[in-house]
Amino acid sequence: MKMDLHCHTSFSDSSFSVEKVIEQAQKNGVTHLAITDHDTTAGIELAQKIGQAKGVEIIPGIEISGYDYKRERRAHILGLYITPGHEALTELCEPYVEARHNASYEIVTRLMDKGYKMTWEEVEELAAAGNGVYKQHIMHALIKQRYTNEIYGELYRKLFFKGSRNQEPGLAHVKIPYIDAVKAIQAIRKAGGIPILAHPGQYLSFEALPEWVEEGLAGVEVWHPIHSVDDERQAEELANKYSLIKTGGSDCHGFYGDEDVPVGSFFVTEEILQELYKHKE
Repeated sequence: MKMDLHCHTSFSDSSFSVEKVIEQAQKNGVTHLAITDHDTTAGIELAQKIGQAKGVEIIPGIEISGYDYKRERRAHILGLYITPGHEALTELCEPYVEARHNASYEIVTRLMDKGYKMTWEEVEELAAAGNGVYKQHIMHALIKQRYTNEIYGELYRKLFFKGSRNQEPGLAHVKIPYIDAVKAIQAIRKAGGIPILAHPGQYLSFEALPEWVEEGLAGVEVWHPIHSVDDERQAEELANKYSLIKTGGSDCHGFYGDEDVPVGSFFVTEEILQELYKHKE
């Protein structure tokens, strides 16, 4: 049994359709796949139908774009075995999804005003399958216009730079209010799901974990492509200390991520599934 508990589709910010994601999972021997699109559960019903036909069990999930307002840093929260379309998730995520889409429109307008050859319609078309335009879709449009040949390269860093004491923000940096991580944990629980702290090594979320356990956090993502050996060690130690479920997954985004990290490249085994089942009960 092989389980990838973190994966995205074109319903959010992956270049892979639901069909392609599940085909890759099947090819790579994944038996259980969590679809955890950003701030939406819109693709889960379709994924479950395709998964059933291809012999891949789809775990309904979500990844909420959270923020640790106490420490002023991002913090993503995974929800596994959530109820798709639950009002607690919809009410929390829809305003953020709309704000992100509007920010993307502002970004594209700025780029066009500065002479970049692109149109909003072109970018929207790239994002047509999902819940709005993301930075990846904007960068894809710039790739098509030959301004760059990669998503997360020098141009991305230049355009989306947040600014510093000595340097102005990049042309494409637009602030939007992220979702409070604590509210994300609470909403996932209301939706019948299991809240998991995603890739804590990326956003240095380890410090907040003890507080969030008190809010209902039930697991931590240990095995993730971006995690160093030290990140894995810290995550495991905290999981053991606070009796949390240890999860892992590829966080596959297709062309919009690291193409060397396909579905199933990071996974967990049956023991973790049994822990998830126990928590559901």
